[in-house]
Amino acid sequence: MADTERLICASDALRDAGPGVRFEVCYFGEPTAAFVVRWEGRVYGYLNRCGHMPMELDWQPGVFFGVEGRDLVCSTHGAVYAVTDGQCLGGPCGSTPLVRLAVAERDGAIYFLGIEDDG
Repeated sequence: MADTERLICASDALRDAGPGVRFEVCYFGEPTAAFVVRWEGRVYGYLNRCGHMPMELDWQPGVFFGVEGRDLVCSTHGAVYAVTDGQCLGGPCGSTPLVRLAVAERDGAIYFLGIEDDG
């Protein structure tokens, strides 16, 4: 994990299947858009980059969930991803998942811990 722990937002900034919070991380030496969302009480973080093409997922800032509020959807080409692990569920992403971020929630706040690189 290349980056050191840092505050993203207060815990109450996220609600289940609601808007996410965007922030920036360093990925391969470049500033890269990222986001966190809450799903079924847990917080998940990903690079804000579709597995299909390096385009941001949200169609409006912070809007990552599809209309059912169940999956993450790329607004450009309709790729669908599982919230819990970033795996591609359908669309042009094939088998390419989202890049996961290590995040933690404690003491009323959400923190970025680094990029997950478990392959």
